[in-house]
Amino acid sequence: MLVEFKKTNICQAEGENVLEGVDFSVNEGDFIYLIGRVGSGKSSLLKTIYCELDIDEAEKAEVLGQNLLEIRRKEIPALRKQMGIIFQDFQLLTDRSVYKNLRFVLKSTGWTDKQQIDERIREVLHDVDMDDKAEKMPHELSGGEQQRICIARAILNHPKMIVADEPTGNLDPETADNIIKLLREISQKGTAVIMTTHNMPLLDKYPGIVYRCDEGKVAIVENMIYG
Repeated sequence: MLVEFKKTNICQAEGENVLEGVDFSVNEGDFIYLIGRVGSGKSSLLKTIYCELDIDEAEKAEVLGQNLLEIRRKEIPALRKQMGIIFQDFQLLTDRSVYKNLRFVLKSTGWTDKQQIDERIREVLHDVDMDDKAEKMPHELSGGEQQRICIARAILNHPKMIVADEPTGNLDPETADNIIKLLREISQKGTAVIMTTHNMPLLDKYPGIVYRCDEGKVAIVENMIYG
């Protein structure tokens, strides 16, 4: 199990509980949607997974074998290295090319061999069908292309799971469809994907496990669990 929360309270940065008694689990290859209204706690739940928000109270709160109730600050970078994080607003470095964006991530996570770096960048760009965009600057790419580069960035270090906060929120329907299709393909290769979304039609087209955040609680939507 990659993530296991039992009776976990999720707090916002100010310390106020936004979700209480959360039971939430993620296994290898799972494709999980988090749905709910704005402010219902979806993003806060994601942030606890990659330790941007602390957990103060839980029966159990483990991510990739780490007890989040006991984890130390210096241990968080190693934990995050095992996951990929995708943001709605891309967060690409605007002053450098696609290649240099990806190289920056690899070098900052311990890669030193230039040949291996170049090979891995070629691999991930091929995986997201962006082979010819390595020398482009972010502003030269469409929103969908930028999000594909973000997915490439997220899978650079062969993560065990991807955490995506509204990855299609700024995209047109066709582009959003293509992004979810790509994430679905990644999950079918064994990398778990956890994503928040308001795009309900995608749930029917690309089935997954659906959790709803509502009135301070998280629950599986029983009639929306697909194989």
